[in-house]
Amino acid sequence: MASDPDYTFSTSSEPVEIRAATVLPADRRNIELTTADGLTLVGEFASPKDRAPAATLITLHPLPTHGGFMDSHVYRKASFRLPALADIAVLRFNTRGTSSPRGTSDGEFDGGESERHDLEAAVRWAADEGLTNIWLVGWSFGTELCLKYGALDPVAELIEGAILLSPPLHRADDDDLAAWAAAGLPLKVLIPEHDDYLRPPEALERFAGVPQAELIPVDGAKHLWVGEKYAARVLNEIADVVLPAPVSPLPTRWEGPAATAP
Repeated sequence: MASDPDYTFSTSSEPVEIRAATVLPADRRNIELTTADGLTLVGEFASPKDRAPAATLITLHPLPTHGGFMDSHVYRKASFRLPALADIAVLRFNTRGTSSPRGTSDGEFDGGESERHDLEAAVRWAADEGLTNIWLVGWSFGTELCLKYGALDPVAELIEGAILLSPPLHRADDDDLAAWAAAGLPLKVLIPEHDDYLRPPEALERFAGVPQAELIPVDGAKHLWVGEKYAARVLNEIADVVLPAPVSPLPTRWEGPAATAP
């Protein structure tokens, strides 16, 4: 694997505070995913440096027609930090028709329908790489893809479960929730107190039919998880779900090589 090709690392004489743009060491490479309907999607895979990951996240970004893409800030921070801090690999990619500095994925936005192929391509890529303990992480629109397709084969047989950030439950319906309940796959749901679409009281009602769903109301948070306090909370929750033993709180300071992202 290429090692952090886009960043210049230096080592401080003292531990440094981990900030929004802090990049910690990892093995990073640009990847391409091929969908069942013949599209090429662009992405990046970041894994622990020189060792196998303890878990792998397949991230599904917010709505691309409203600014969501693979660099949406929580996922960018996950790729910057989790490989070094928690031995967690992070796969980020642009769904069809979505652009970012990494490039533009083929195709056009399809409202969550043909994006089923995008999710399947990402999970298949991870499985073909021999990765294990694979988890879906959806944010906003990405949660719709998780709920609609994650509990169905071929995805369901390859993943351990899913983590949802700010689910709007617009495209995913009660039938999709019933499929998750039937599959029995773990589901952790982070609900911002001040979400624009689905707040904790309503979420408790909507997810009541999924007995394995663990709902976590997050005081003070909003739909986009803006602010280091809330991004860090998300990363801690993710790590505690996907790793065999809890590790939170993740370190907030780092001793060793680090870089700053532009």
